[in-house]
Amino acid sequence: MRHDCGKVREVLTRRDLLARTANGFGALAFSALFGAPAASAQDGRRGVHFAARAKHVVFLYMDGGPSQVDTFDYKPMLEKHHGKNPASVIGKVEKTQFDNNGTVMRCPWTFKRRGESGLWVSDLFPHIGGSIDDLCVIRSMTSNFSEHTAANYFLHTGTGSQGRPSMGAWVSYGLGSDNQNLPGFIVLNGGLIPVGGLDNFNSGFLPASYQGSLFRPADPPVANLRRLEKTADLQKRKADFVKSLDGLARATPGYDEQFESAVRNYELSENMEAVAPETMDFSKEPDYIKELYGLDSKNAGTATYARQCLIARRMIERGVRFIELTCPQIQGHDRWDQHGNLKKGHEDNARAVDQPIGALIRDLKARGLLDQTLIVWAGEFGRTPFAQGSDGRDHNPYGFTVWMAGGGVKGGFAHGETDEWGYKVVKDKLEMHDLHATILHLLGVDHKRLTVRFGGRDMRLTDVHGEVVKEILA
Repeated sequence: MRHDCGKVREVLTRRDLLARTANGFGALAFSALFGAPAASAQDGRRGVHFAARAKHVVFLYMDGGPSQVDTFDYKPMLEKHHGKNPASVIGKVEKTQFDNNGTVMRCPWTFKRRGESGLWVSDLFPHIGGSIDDLCVIRSMTSNFSEHTAANYFLHTGTGSQGRPSMGAWVSYGLGSDNQNLPGFIVLNGGLIPVGGLDNFNSGFLPASYQGSLFRPADPPVANLRRLEKTADLQKRKADFVKSLDGLARATPGYDEQFESAVRNYELSENMEAVAPETMDFSKEPDYIKELYGLDSKNAGTATYARQCLIARRMIERGVRFIELTCPQIQGHDRWDQHGNLKKGHEDNARAVDQPIGALIRDLKARGLLDQTLIVWAGEFGRTPFAQGSDGRDHNPYGFTVWMAGGGVKGGFAHGETDEWGYKVVKDKLEMHDLHATILHLLGVDHKRLTVRFGGRDMRLTDVHGEVVKEILA
């Protein structure tokens, strides 16, 4: 770049300016901030905005959409009018995904009041029901989409299209990590990746280092994690080479600081070599803990999810910020998506996750970790109160149930209502943006202030929507 007089003017990058002015004290401060384990409250957009109720999130994603009227939303009218034409008793029936509606269908299981709170839980979940007094059951959730792919994106990212940052990416970006040797956002793959693929865990327009890191619930959790002796020197030289390229790029005007994500990923991979395998090692866990979670179960699904839940607890102890668990593969079933054979499908899926989830709640509570851990149980939508065909239920985005536990929510509490059929919300209707806003609030983050400039405007997880559900806060 030249002055009018023809002399060349040196271009200073922001780093150069910090390094050269005031004897370099600016660079010293910058390096300290950049190396901090948690995000700084840079211009008010990152870091906690107020006192946090929770430090960690465990997202138990029930892929496919469990039926609310068969799990946590008891509707005796279904028993009374079982087998009748839904149009004659329910009234107008919305067009469903496959539109081959059958008659009103009763719940195949028995509901009981559980705990001191007396909240209704079906026999599908005896172990989770044993911890009902720790659960905040939200019976008035809705979705804007009735098809899996868009609904999955909506649940994970707040929008029905791919390419946006996942909730876990936003949390990791906003709050950083309490452990520099493990990613802030980890997805434990139990065998089923949600419809829509890895975009459900994407970092979108956030730096790539905040996307979900996919771990297997086994050792090694990541392919090629352990460094072979014969390649150790080669890997070290590759990492050093990338760092040197970054150093050259930093001196170039217009340097894109997102390039540093690659460097951080290399450094994180090196640190994970020692920490990640140890996290997966259960050899020092007492036998009663293994039995509590169901690691010794003869049911393959239970053992798989038990391992995921126990790993989640160990990751919380090591400071991982956001952990998502995907469902195990259950032979003969397509997730919780029972368009037919509802009884066997929901029973097999519930058997796989019930004992491990109940154990996770009790284990965290016994260790004093439940208060600082927010557990979220949710599918992308619910199911219809009338049958699809003769023995299934179709997608229902008009009213379904999610629940949360720990992390600052009321225990033994139910919020919202669906109609007497469990079909549509009639009280305290909530949208996905409200759920996201509340999760961020419990982490000490104002969802309206956690923004990133992209596409000419400030973007956030909740877009221009969302209200914190104050009624469920403890």
